[in-house]
Amino acid sequence: MEGFNHSRVSEFVLLGLTDSSELQIFLFVMFSIFYLMTMLGNSLILLTVISTPHLHSPMYFLLSNLSLIDMCLSSFATPKMIMDFFTQHKTIFFEGCISQIFFLHLFTGTEIVLLISMSFDRYIAICKPLHYSGIMSQRVCVGLVVTSWTVGFLHTMSQLAFTLYLPFCGPNVVDSFFCDLPLVIQLACVDIYALGIFMISTSGVIALISFLLLLTSYIIVLVTIKSHSSKGSSKALSTCMAHFIVVFLFFGPCIFIYVWPFSNFLVDQVLSVFYTIFNPFLNPLIYTLRNKEVKTVMKKKLSNQYFNVGKTTPCYSVQ
Repeated sequence: MEGFNHSRVSEFVLLGLTDSSELQIFLFVMFSIFYLMTMLGNSLILLTVISTPHLHSPMYFLLSNLSLIDMCLSSFATPKMIMDFFTQHKTIFFEGCISQIFFLHLFTGTEIVLLISMSFDRYIAICKPLHYSGIMSQRVCVGLVVTSWTVGFLHTMSQLAFTLYLPFCGPNVVDSFFCDLPLVIQLACVDIYALGIFMISTSGVIALISFLLLLTSYIIVLVTIKSHSSKGSSKALSTCMAHFIVVFLFFGPCIFIYVWPFSNFLVDQVLSVFYTIFNPFLNPLIYTLRNKEVKTVMKKKLSNQYFNVGKTTPCYSVQ
């Protein structure tokens, strides 16, 4: 923590998304709705999987962990951004800025590995169905989740190990609604362009390689599915397409932002909004709307809650 003692800047100024008061009110309403729906949707998936025994399978175990990560990813900067719409001078303490960088890379790094784990699960289920129960055991699933969080932690620490010891003596204006690594290290009082662009581009290259690996695995799975013509194959195709949509929506913005860092494009801000706000909101919609099993369980639970409201007698579930 000695790096904080070397910093002359105690806070950063966040420019946000717009200076227009009318547009800020519109964005406040829209992002508040998106954030609430994100938390409710992912919480519903999480609680549905936990409380439904026949959903205690590897696929749904990984899906519930994805919902947890999406809730975290949506919460590291969005609540402050929503509150800042009513603040004339948008600032964040140095420690808070570093914390946002830490959590951003922790959650995105974790989600990358988890998405790879989910594609591995679908590959084994479709390409090696006879060995699925043996390979995707409970121990393996827990190990994949623990590995995801471990890799995410190591990734974010590798980013912060460089950033914490940079001297920040001004300027202190961040052209975004949250602190991100490419924007913050540009404010350092030393010339770190070559080293900084290498470090940040490494994140983009890792994301690009991971995306290509996932794309290859899904192509193999789709080819395998195409060779079968059955109801089960149709269900597997629907599941894989949902997974790939999530992968594409997550990796696209990350690759663009981190492969070409230090680019002051307006599109960078749009993509930042997309993967921190819209993507966590879309994931539960994509999975629940395309998954009949989850929709059926959710409808049953919601209907049971509705019909049981106001009853004073004990309620017995029908097995």
